[in-house]
Amino acid sequence: MTEAWIIDAVRTPRGRGKKDKGGLSGIHPQELMAQTFQHLETKSSIDTRLIDDVVLGCVSQVSEQGANIARNSVLAANWPESITGVSLNRFCGSGAQAVNFAAMGVMSGQQQLVVGGGVESMSRVMMGADGAGMDGNNLRLRQQVAQVPQGISADLIATIEGIDRPELDAFAYESQQNAAVAIEQGRFAKSLFPVKDPSTGEVALERDEHPRPETSLEGLGQLPAVFAKMGAMPVGPNGESMDEIALIRYPDVDGINHVHSPGSASGIVDGAAAVLLASSDFAGAHGLKGRARIRATATAGAEPVIMLTAPTPASEKALRLAGLQASDIDLWEINEAFAVVPMQLMRNLGVPREKVNVNGGAIALGHPLGATGAMLIGTVVDELERQDLTFGLVTLCIGGGQGIATIIERI
Repeated sequence: MTEAWIIDAVRTPRGRGKKDKGGLSGIHPQELMAQTFQHLETKSSIDTRLIDDVVLGCVSQVSEQGANIARNSVLAANWPESITGVSLNRFCGSGAQAVNFAAMGVMSGQQQLVVGGGVESMSRVMMGADGAGMDGNNLRLRQQVAQVPQGISADLIATIEGIDRPELDAFAYESQQNAAVAIEQGRFAKSLFPVKDPSTGEVALERDEHPRPETSLEGLGQLPAVFAKMGAMPVGPNGESMDEIALIRYPDVDGINHVHSPGSASGIVDGAAAVLLASSDFAGAHGLKGRARIRATATAGAEPVIMLTAPTPASEKALRLAGLQASDIDLWEINEAFAVVPMQLMRNLGVPREKVNVNGGAIALGHPLGATGAMLIGTVVDELERQDLTFGLVTLCIGGGQGIATIIERI
């Protein structure tokens, strides 16, 4: 099977996902993605006429993010009309899935040069903008599988695992501190580029906007448990609360201990990322240097009420496919949708904290849903090079009880 090499990766800064307040909120998501494509072209010096396809993740594919944002972003970037584009939605794993699908096309031998990536403008197209809820408003499905919001699921995991509020706050604090060090030392500089206002040409944003380096443990401890009120909401046919609906599936749990706060959950942000992948033969023939190879990709499903536990089986599956052990992985990027997600995986697989999200994660940097996975792949490649290490694993929890994992080997 042909090897899929990562030739390069780029990303925008993450802008605050608030309408008219974030640095990227005034930029159409197609334009945001188009600038990402253009920077990838400049950075890699690739002849774009040779690109076989573009695969993009985007979760809320309505309004400005509808109409196949992949293809329209290609056109907005003034790339050749011959380049096709496809948009996909695997919820929070969309960006990683886009890169994985691009790699699969290369590894199969059907394609030679593909771009995978993702985009999400959460300030312009809000979560839930498609009106589909958690289950597409299918009442019959709802009778079979009563899903709950992810925050309830995160607190349920913490309750079952016996992870308390101080532990979550400590992890969140470390995320902020790691991100602050990474920014201060310029660790994101290799992939990060400034986004410009398409109308004026002036720089709109050049730094990640969400990190709060001034965060303290004391401050985190004063934040409210954000999902307690949601958990008490009566939403069932007989007035059952969100918590009660979740506990129908987990009758041995006395009650959900609501421990996640806004400080230990991922931030709502705008952003885009792109990863250029090529076959090893194509790279050699065109003078392209591979930075890393895709060793394995995997997805896994899990129980949909608790929802966020599948990064463990997805990572285990990818490790088996790569012929590796968890201890072989030098750096882990475990998406911080909620602090409990990486904490649970670390417990399950015996991963030391010093290998996990060493440059901070979504708690500090934010989680632009459709783009995050592609951003994390670029981040781990940069960090493997910086530290002269070999293996990285990127994994994300996904709505509906899914997980995705990608193993990278530095060349």
